[in-house]
Amino acid sequence: MFKSILLSFLVGTLAVHSQQSSENEVQKTIERFFEGFHDQDSTLMRSVLGPNPILQTIGLNREGKTQVRDIPFDELIKAIVSIPDSVAFEERIGSYKIRIDGPMANAWTTYEFWRNNAFSHCGVNSFQLYHDGGSWKILYLIDTRRKEDCP
Repeated sequence: MFKSILLSFLVGTLAVHSQQSSENEVQKTIERFFEGFHDQDSTLMRSVLGPNPILQTIGLNREGKTQVRDIPFDELIKAIVSIPDSVAFEERIGSYKIRIDGPMANAWTTYEFWRNNAFSHCGVNSFQLYHDGGSWKILYLIDTRRKEDCP
């Protein structure tokens, strides 16, 4: 009986450790993306993207109506890389909520965006990732953007 309990405990402990390890890997993938983002390094940003990544944003249009916009990932990368040195920018991640099922992961992150040390906007990022057998890759990113009621 004792051996059964001990075995159950060890298997459960290993499963929890494995889940935490995978969550850490997912978080590190997102952190690498933002390292490239802040360093304006297109190679580093692309290194954590899967094939044909999708980027969308949800926000208010000029008429104040909520809309979803599709943005080609290449356009985001080109825009980030072309920001002049005179402009300081930073996306500050507040928290991570990560869920994993086998080779698929979702990461929900709160954020604030700052431009020239002034608050610009805030929201939430939702990343969809997959494990390609070697590492986690970002397949899909959608975010919300607002100027008030920040997390």
